[in-house]
Amino acid sequence: MSRTPVYIICSTRPFVGKTLMARVLSEYLLLAHGAVVAFDINVKEPSLLDFLPRLTETAQIDDTFGKMDLMDRLIVHDGVPKVIDLGFHAFDEFFGMCAEIGFIKEAARRQVAPLVLYVPDHDRTALRGYETLETTIPPRQLVVIDNEQVQRGELPSALAHGRVMRVPALPPFLKTYIDRLNFSFTGYLRSEPDATTELNQWIRRNYTIFREYELELTGARV
Repeated sequence: MSRTPVYIICSTRPFVGKTLMARVLSEYLLLAHGAVVAFDINVKEPSLLDFLPRLTETAQIDDTFGKMDLMDRLIVHDGVPKVIDLGFHAFDEFFGMCAEIGFIKEAARRQVAPLVLYVPDHDRTALRGYETLETTIPPRQLVVIDNEQVQRGELPSALAHGRVMRVPALPPFLKTYIDRLNFSFTGYLRSEPDATTELNQWIRRNYTIFREYELELTGARV
């Protein structure tokens, strides 16, 4: 890799599918590279650590030591992709810290490529959160995840003018199936080779999109 990707999956709202997308992304990166480091910054939401304990570490940004420790891990060009599952409670603190230290510019200087994946709902808080991100994150490094399981309609125009990743809704029985702690997306693909099943197509579609983002971030394709 000419650059090391760092994915920050975040929201200002709970229960919007943020951790679900962090799971899918982490499993894709593990499949593609054999290694990924994930950081879980959550309190009450479903935790990435519960689903992927072998790949995930907890991170704290409540004090200066915790912030410095996390940032030191993120701005290392070591070729190992990083994923941050950022809980809604830590949104303002995290991105305030990023603005204060000039994270985007420092990451670029060190050959690290961040991508912010923002998962909103229709609440006004979600719109304000996106506006906050737009002031500090370059447009090409900011993607809105349109989770149809949550949106159930058109994405608000204020969120749709930039980069958007659309994630189709799954039927309730499949949603319950993938919400099991021992479920693996890659494991399912290997055990269910029939590419016509709805879940198989859903996983492959998301893996393909994440692959496109990765190629762009790492310099494999401009």
